Amino acid sequence: MRKVLVIGIGAGDPKQMTVEAIERLNEAEVFFFLDKGGSKRELVDARQAILDRFMSRDDYRVVTVTDVDRDRTPADYVATVADWHRRRADLYERMFRDELPEDGVGAILAWGDPTLYDNTIAVIEEVRRRGRVAFEYDVVPGISSVSTLVARHRTSINQIGRSVLITTGRRLEAEGFPDGVDDVVVMLDARCAFTTLEDKDLDIYWGAYLGTPDEILIAGPLHEARMEIPAVRAEARERKGWIMDTYLLRRRAGS
Repeated sequence: MRKVLVIGIGAGDPKQMTVEAIERLNEAEVFFFLDKGGSKRELVDARQAILDRFMSRDDYRVVTVTDVDRDRTPADYVATVADWHRRRADLYERMFRDELPEDGVGAILAWGDPTLYDNTIAVIEEVRRRGRVAFEYDVVPGISSVSTLVARHRTSINQIGRSVLITTGRRLEAEGFPDGVDDVVVMLDARCAFTTLEDKDLDIYWGAYLGTPDEILIAGPLHEARMEIPAVRAEARERKGWIMDTYLLRRRAGS
């Protein structure tokens, strides 16, 4: 039976590849890349650089297809994402069927950790549920952008005895800083939702292009950093054509 490996490759630095990830990488004979085109081509190049560095076998193939796009300002967010997943599942289903032998091993290289705010597992499950291509799959964890963020800022994701929430910019903007939580990790925030918060007891730890040569870090009281970060973010996005960033909001102890 076909086998698919979903391998977490870390947040950008090839040195973040785990021993397990490198070992499983070398089981694969076919690698499936989704190319977002344009300036995001460097995300494909980064994956190829990992293969060039860590593959000990030279009989592997890379299959690259153009990724599907989605509406970034949808009226119905849940329905839009579901349709995006379905169309991505169409791509993977065709690649598994047409490019992976019946007893072959293929791999998908997932940025960061595939279990944290990544849709690869959900899409692979959709392909499996359809039942048109028989395969089994394993997931190899990676170093997430969240782990890299707090490490770069030399802090931890939690404070002693206090809770942590991981959420999206969309929810932070709609609901504000949640009650009963002291540390909030925010992902997928193109609109800089932290600028809507007025709480002077919050600190922010922000990072973009984590684990890459273009890494940017800003930290400090939110009321001081809330205007600097959007300007830095906009300049970086204009310069590179894309951006991946995340941040931790922390209520100070005793507040």
